[in-house]
Amino acid sequence: MILITGANGRPGSAVVREFARHGTPVRALVRNPEKADAVRALPGVDVAHGDMLWPETLDSALAGVERVLMISNAGPDMLETQCTFIDAATRAGVRHIVKLSGKDSVDGFDPERFRSSRSHEQIQRYLVASGTPWTVLRPSQFMQVYFEEAPDIVRHGEIRLPLGDTTLAPIDIDDIAKIAYAVLTTSGHEGRTYAMTGPEALTMAEIAARISDAVGGPVRYRDVTPEEKRLAWLEAGYPPPRASAFAQLFQERSRLGRSTVDLTSHERFGIEPTTFAAFARRNADVFRGVTGYAVTPA
Repeated sequence: MILITGANGRPGSAVVREFARHGTPVRALVRNPEKADAVRALPGVDVAHGDMLWPETLDSALAGVERVLMISNAGPDMLETQCTFIDAATRAGVRHIVKLSGKDSVDGFDPERFRSSRSHEQIQRYLVASGTPWTVLRPSQFMQVYFEEAPDIVRHGEIRLPLGDTTLAPIDIDDIAKIAYAVLTTSGHEGRTYAMTGPEALTMAEIAARISDAVGGPVRYRDVTPEEKRLAWLEAGYPPPRASAFAQLFQERSRLGRSTVDLTSHERFGIEPTTFAAFARRNADVFRGVTGYAVTPA
């Protein structure tokens, strides 16, 4: 049996959908079963209830599991949550843990300088030391984070971010799900790390232009300061630690300026990379404000 943790979140639910699309049975771990109706409705999905931070809740979820895709909220508790889960999975006899991590596409980015990326690095070291065979998936920024610019797009026709002419190479979560499915259902991936980006390094002006084409109306990029964006995030209801962490992250991306595309994982698994234009067209109603979206967890 294969277990997907964090199955109610953006990447987790995308991977579960990929299993359902292939007709491959999978178990989906959720912390709140009341929010799991969409996952539960998929064919071949066994929904398990448990909290990765509390091993005593995981016995049934881990029973008979050979491989796990480990995903959790990227908040302040991520380090303790995932290390605790690694211990529980190892005790339960899981033979292979695949960790969804991250890797910024910006050249020269130091993941040890920032809370969430530093936590990923620490978890990866803990996983390697656990003795359980492992694989790490390291995608760049998700294309889906631009959903959170939809309110400014609808109200002002603008994307407001503190990035100047910096390029980023965001990846569609559906591409990540396809790669994760391949890793979880085939052999020979133990001890490997798979980095991945989208197929283009784009400025925010170029991303705005692609959204503009998709929605059929003007969308432009407006460069703002990190402090302006931090205050906007706070006004939108983001927790202060998250707003401050994101402002720091964007400031570093702006300072470094340039991203490099890495399609080696797409090529390795024969997956056609999704362009941002195709992603924007597929999600045009989100950017028009017609369809809702899930906010990135704190």
